[in-house]
Amino acid sequence: MADEDPPQGVLLSGEGNVAVRIKLEREARGWSTNALSDRMNEAGFEMNPSAVWRIENGKRRINLDETIGFAEVFGLDLRNLVGPPQLAAKARAMELIDEILDAFRATQRANMAFTEARDALDAYLTEHPDVREEADVMVSNAMAEEASKTMLKMHGPPPPGGAAFVDEA
Repeated sequence: MADEDPPQGVLLSGEGNVAVRIKLEREARGWSTNALSDRMNEAGFEMNPSAVWRIENGKRRINLDETIGFAEVFGLDLRNLVGPPQLAAKARAMELIDEILDAFRATQRANMAFTEARDALDAYLTEHPDVREEADVMVSNAMAEEASKTMLKMHGPPPPGGAAFVDEA
């Protein structure tokens, strides 16, 4: 097992990702290690061609400032540069993955806020049982209205002439 190649994709280390990406990006542009070194130096990140080669081949570690420099020289977002090479080389895929993760995190925050708000209302209604029924109806109606608005945005208006589902039983 120890002689196997390291796993590719998300499990590959960030530093390993950067080394692979530097080589991929350099070669995609047709640059030599000298040309990349020159560009790094012009951007204010001191780097000699030997250091570029050693980084690309895992013989030298890369520091954060250098990583930022490579991202700048290649015109890449830093997260894209450290991502899995198979996906990161496809910048749009990385952008879409980031959007999914951002939306997921927002959903998690919204679920937590919903739970906290519902718990607070339940605690209040436990102390004020005389308004529980009216409050529950109000919440249910408001949530149904919001769900309908969301469905309309997602799927458009229902088809003309009635229900979209026909029970043939």
